[in-house]
Amino acid sequence: MQLFAGSSHPALAQSLAKVLNVSLGKLLLKQFSCGEQYAKFGESIRGKSVFILQTSTQEPDKDLMQLFLICQAAKLSFAQSIHVIIPHFPYARQDRVAEPREPISAKLVAHLLEEAGANHVITLDLHSSQIQGFFSIPVDVLDARAIFAEYFLKKKLKNPIVVSPDAGGAKRAKKFADMIGAELAILNKTRPKHQEVETMEIVGEIEGKICILFDDMIDTAGSLLSSKNVLMQHGANEEMYAAATHAVFSGNAIENLQKAAFTEVVVTDSTPLNAKALTALTVLPIAPMLAEVINHIERGESVTEIYKKK
Repeated sequence: MQLFAGSSHPALAQSLAKVLNVSLGKLLLKQFSCGEQYAKFGESIRGKSVFILQTSTQEPDKDLMQLFLICQAAKLSFAQSIHVIIPHFPYARQDRVAEPREPISAKLVAHLLEEAGANHVITLDLHSSQIQGFFSIPVDVLDARAIFAEYFLKKKLKNPIVVSPDAGGAKRAKKFADMIGAELAILNKTRPKHQEVETMEIVGEIEGKICILFDDMIDTAGSLLSSKNVLMQHGANEEMYAAATHAVFSGNAIENLQKAAFTEVVVTDSTPLNAKALTALTVLPIAPMLAEVINHIERGESVTEIYKKK
């Protein structure tokens, strides 16, 4: 097995290599003055099982193009198998035709990955489970719930309740609530237009309880800000947490989170971020889970067994 990484998240690549006790493979990546990407393997991968780590950042198009080139270079270099590790899957929110004449961008990304040469994809907390069906190659969709559950159980919060910011994330939030032995509440969220949120009502009893707003990602954090305001208006405890797998933090995210003034914002390092941007920000590592999954794959063992142990 050989581990290589694109340029999207060097810190995660180094952490994963350290946990796996391997050295990152040699990979030459550069961008020409015209903006075109270039990729070349600096060592032989003929007949090898190749794992390529590349996540989505604030430049998803660059990340994807680089990943496509790395995959094709591996394919043309006679790699035995090409496993793409893409913790934060780009274009995941564009998973259906919501309005007339729109593309299904997530499906297109899936097809391009296959065409580039990927034989297997490992990703983390997809925005919607239907994206897995866009692929005709095997996809392991990992779940960060256990990482968050371990962290929050150690806090021993009194009378916590897990809150889903919308109906679409209710199933995800319910599973997390069950893991930490908490109740569930759901916010009825409407979105007038892209990246604008209007939260209307709450399903569940949150008065006096410590709320944990749980979602798959934090983008502009506008949803979190409006959600906290509504929860406080309905009598929630002043101690309140926001937890999400992918810390996108685009646009006015930092400003919105500062206004919201959560007791703590808890995310993973699935995408690179400035940990100093917020004083109450906790970043949970995903490298140990990714390493365990890779080891199971290399040994031909069930990945499901990892979750059964937790």
